[in-house]
Amino acid sequence: MRMSQWRRSSRVLVAGTALAMVAASTSGALAQAAPALTARSTATEQPAQSVRSIARRGTIAALSESVGRLPRGTRGQEVAARFRTRSRSPRPDAATLAATATAAAGRLPVPFVGGGTPVSGTTRGLKQSFEGLNLYQERYVAGNGNQFSFEPPDQGMCVGNGFVLETINGVLRVFTTAGHAVTAPIDMNSFYEYPPVINRTTGAYGPELTDPSCIYDSLNHRWIHIALTLGVRPGNGALTLNNHIDIAVSTTADPTGGWNFYSVNATDDGRRQTPKHTDCPCVGDYPHIGADRNGVYITTNEYPWSSAPGVFGNNFNGAQLYAFSRTALTSGADRVRVVQLENLALTGGANPIPGFTVIPANSPDGVFTDADGGSEYLLSSAAAAETGNPDGRADIVGFWTLSNTQSLAAGHPALSLSRTPVPSEVYTVPPQSEQKLGNVPLRDCLAVTCLPGFGPSPGESEGQLDSSDSRIFNTWFDGHHVWGSLSTGVVVAKNVHAGSAWFALNPSGTMANQGYVAVANNNVIYAGIATLASGNGAIGVSLVGHDWYPSAAYALISSSGPGPLHVAAAGAGPEDGFCEYTFFNCTGTDPPHNRPRWGDYPAALASGDSIWIANEYIAQTCTFAEYKRDPLCGATRGSVANWSTRVSKITP
Repeated sequence: MRMSQWRRSSRVLVAGTALAMVAASTSGALAQAAPALTARSTATEQPAQSVRSIARRGTIAALSESVGRLPRGTRGQEVAARFRTRSRSPRPDAATLAATATAAAGRLPVPFVGGGTPVSGTTRGLKQSFEGLNLYQERYVAGNGNQFSFEPPDQGMCVGNGFVLETINGVLRVFTTAGHAVTAPIDMNSFYEYPPVINRTTGAYGPELTDPSCIYDSLNHRWIHIALTLGVRPGNGALTLNNHIDIAVSTTADPTGGWNFYSVNATDDGRRQTPKHTDCPCVGDYPHIGADRNGVYITTNEYPWSSAPGVFGNNFNGAQLYAFSRTALTSGADRVRVVQLENLALTGGANPIPGFTVIPANSPDGVFTDADGGSEYLLSSAAAAETGNPDGRADIVGFWTLSNTQSLAAGHPALSLSRTPVPSEVYTVPPQSEQKLGNVPLRDCLAVTCLPGFGPSPGESEGQLDSSDSRIFNTWFDGHHVWGSLSTGVVVAKNVHAGSAWFALNPSGTMANQGYVAVANNNVIYAGIATLASGNGAIGVSLVGHDWYPSAAYALISSSGPGPLHVAAAGAGPEDGFCEYTFFNCTGTDPPHNRPRWGDYPAALASGDSIWIANEYIAQTCTFAEYKRDPLCGATRGSVANWSTRVSKITP
């Protein structure tokens, strides 16, 4: 049976007479709806801080040293795939959100956005757009095929000195800003001088690198790349529970040249120079990188590997913040000092809100604040389960300021961290995003076991996309405002869908403007936002739903808000990845379940007079008949997944 005949629509009608009318740009009325959140006190005590130094562990003279060292891996039948997810938030279905869309005692409403954002037929401001890395390159080209199929890609990107460095799970590649590839796809294990994640000749396993991101340091003319590295046992690939953040720093302004390598252990079990945290060994998940004039900052979400309660009683230890001197890290020093601010909480008192996905800010070239000895801004959200929120809805944004960052260059760093829950528009953990119907040959293969080991699993249907869990995706400071964005549930044209919320805060910690981007009958997810020093910029998103296969889209934005959506690259077909299907059991549970994946995050930044965005989309489609003849469909997909990425340059 065709997958489209199995699929159940997630478009759920909400009675218009029952809707709570929520204005997109005001927060006063929203704050009254859930006093349990907004009444919590601002945390005034300083988090614990520990200081240690990390050694430069390796150097390569040129990026080309990372290529061509491995024997040819298998190109046909997939024998193993990889997925990781540590989000604790259940994804509500659209029907549940629709049934509880209105405000009630102790419950915030689902945001109502009227008819939504129009989709323009033009590409205003789009100066360059090209396909970036894709699943085929990640699995079959990088590492000479000694790779797993990863899902989702996790979008990282940095731009400078005429180059674009794109990095996703397991692989990176350098392009010119004109979109021409300068290097082949390079597997991250080889880049960081590790054995391959899977040697398909010997069967040996290597460390698993995930959650990559990067920045270009325009002050010191260096590229900085980071990734979470999970230790594994070579014989069977089982996790050792030891993990660290790998940091690569280029030795010149050319990313194809030399690199130095450092690592910061994130296990936090009191060994390897780490502090001893409650219920660790732990994992430093979802590392993200930001910078101000004085420092480079990496934040993680810390979870105990076991099911133990952790610091906050919900199997979560809060965000960790690692601070480095920007000059020291980019100098190629043998040792670099790192300050770790531990187990962050947004609010104090007996019932604190744990800091969750506290994202440090990046800025346009030359934009910083020297207030209070130098300050780095960070944003977080408060609807996810990790924050102790049982309802998956919130009306505050966490605003964090790390001050006296100039002390990172001194003998004894003296950092101070302030944080404030700022009243905001309502946002929710979003529902999953339905897709336009199309060819899904992996699903069809599972129904009839067209490949060895695939199926039979005849009850599968076209999957939806994960819309995230309302975490902040990126933070951007343009000298005037601190911008952030997240995915949320919305009621648009009387139906519940996934949309995006955006925020512009003043450096004083008050809300300057906010709103939503949502499209009737469709979903707008994984929004990344960046602006020039003028305040003009763009939001890059994935657009998917009744009318669109997963597409790369954007909206121009200014201090007054965003304009219509423009499509940089329309999707060619639906997502057809292994986590869409129960047979592959991406939940790792008994009985098995599917766990759709997408994202996990976008990329957005400013370089020169332009905004660069990168998002996941689907660039290919093929029929079941074509897939049976060639499961790679002419080198456009893998046998178990078909995602791609899109890189776009926009001049607002």
